[in-house]
Amino acid sequence: MSTAAVLMKGNEAMAEAAIQAGCDAYFGYPITPQAEVLEWMARRMPELGRTFIQAESELGAINMALGAAATGARVFVSSSSPGISLMAEGMSYMAGSEVPIVLLNVMRGGPGLGSIGASQSDYFQATRGHGHGDYHVPVLAPASANEAVALVADAFEIAERYRTPVMILADGVLGQQMEPVIPEYRTPDRIDFDWALSGADGRAPRVVRSLHLQPHELEEHNRRLQWKYAEIAQREVRYATEDLDDAEIGIVAYGTAARVARTACERARADGLRAGIFRPITLWPFPSAALSAATGRLRAVVVLELSAGQMIDDVRLAVEGRRPVYFHGRTGGMIPTPGEVVDTLRRAWALSEPMAVEVMG
Repeated sequence: MSTAAVLMKGNEAMAEAAIQAGCDAYFGYPITPQAEVLEWMARRMPELGRTFIQAESELGAINMALGAAATGARVFVSSSSPGISLMAEGMSYMAGSEVPIVLLNVMRGGPGLGSIGASQSDYFQATRGHGHGDYHVPVLAPASANEAVALVADAFEIAERYRTPVMILADGVLGQQMEPVIPEYRTPDRIDFDWALSGADGRAPRVVRSLHLQPHELEEHNRRLQWKYAEIAQREVRYATEDLDDAEIGIVAYGTAARVARTACERARADGLRAGIFRPITLWPFPSAALSAATGRLRAVVVLELSAGQMIDDVRLAVEGRRPVYFHGRTGGMIPTPGEVVDTLRRAWALSEPMAVEVMG
């Protein structure tokens, strides 16, 4: 039986997806362009007898979340770029103490307070660990509200399977735009945690911590974390492709930029230039091997971002100089138009030579 689509904002769809995924507690602080997430949770969580707290700050929210997650609760937190920066220390503590949590960043323009316009300029922050220390968090990047609904459930599953924070990286367009959402929600199975702080009556005490004062103990802990990250990198890579089988030139884009890329590719093909799309869904672990294989058939690659160019570094590493890599991006909340992208595709095609790297836009 088909399920009727419901018109929802992306923020609302992701909030409801977290609820349907079994979120026990939400902690947050209002900031645009993700304020609707907090507003939705403020209404829905008390209706279901679950915990909702609007903290006094993002610092308070992330540390409340750490405490709740340490008890084995399924915890969801959301914010936007400056707020995410304030949560960095808490995220590092959670990575170090191996506490699962799902954190949603609906990116806005920066740096500083910037603007409430859509941006993808938090890519470095998200994929390089976010906080201090040698750690990674899986980063999932939806390109539509429907995909976001599915990835929220996946994020909780990954977080609990590997005992790690997971970040969902969206942008202001995805959060604010309204589109039909098919409410096919999923609730991941619960894991019987043998580490959670649930009371020590009848069993040995448990400790959740990131502090290891002895250097050899901390090094061993870091080695174990790196083994876990290697396992995530092997098992949790996700990506999508469109029209790459016969493509002459490819666009690498994620999130809202990938939707612009789709229209640009349609227009380019109508004009005789066969373009295709490679869309990373996991930004960490980045689908380097898949991108390397896909670009082997292309004459050139164009990276499209709502930023000054951040994912381009990962694309260059994946391509390893075998194909020229070009860039087109807009900043400050400005969105590239399909026409701009088609122009860049044609310029990249004309300029492409082995080993060439050009930055445009």
